[in-house]
This record gives sequence, structure tokens and C-alpha cells, in this order.
Amino acid sequence: MKLKRRKIGGPRVPVSAMSDIGFLLLIFIMLVSLITYRKEIKIEYPEAKNYEITNAEKNFEIWVQVDGTIFYDGNIVTLEVLEGLIVDSIQKNPDVRIHVLADKNTKYKDVNGIMKILQILQHRVVSVVVKD
Repeated sequence: MKLKRRKIGGPRVPVSAMSDIGFLLLIFIMLVSLITYRKEIKIEYPEAKNYEITNAEKNFEIWVQVDGTIFYDGNIVTLEVLEGLIVDSIQKNPDVRIHVLADKNTKYKDVNGIMKILQILQHRVVSVVVKD
């Protein structure tokens, strides 16, 4: 009985592994895009006649709702906690621009507490965000 030997071809790249790699890359890109997602609080922006457009990236954003609730990065914070966060941010980057995003019906006393903190810290790069 005579057996024939099969000729072994050159190295092959498994095509099924390519689809797995593509799928894993797709999942990775989707997760990374969710990490940089900006958390926004629903507010009604005030209007202004004169305004300046600033770069929205890498800012310290403080959100204030109508009832005076203060948010930073999507989480409710008190003025004391907010002060610590601002100090940490200024220490990391002294040129950080602080954006105060308050609802147009928010009472002045609720925004004034934030302004007093910034005044004590002598931070002068502050923007009050308005509707364009």
C-alpha cells in the first residue's frame, strides 16, 4: 500500500483571527469614546448681547441648576468640596479657565457663593457661559 504525502504549503494567516481583532478594536474605540464623554446638566442658558467664544476643552466646568444645586463632572458637590476641587485644578494648571454654567433663573446668591470662592483664590480666568 502506497501512501501519498501531502505537500505542506507555506505559512498561512488565519483569516478568522482577523475578524476577532477587528471586533476587539471596535469595542476598544467605543469604550474610549465613552470615557471622554462630557456630562451635561439640563439648564436653560441665559442670554447676552456681548459675548466671547472660548475654547471649551480642558476647562473646569461648574454647573448650577435653578434650585441652586451645584454640579461638577456630573456629581452634586457642596461649596466646600468645590473649593478643594478648584484649588487642585489650579495647582495642576494655573491657566485653567473656569466656566460657570448657571440656569437663567438661578438666584444670584447661588452663583455668588462660587464667585466668592474664586475671589478668595484670586483666580481671574472665569467665564459665565451664555446662550449664543
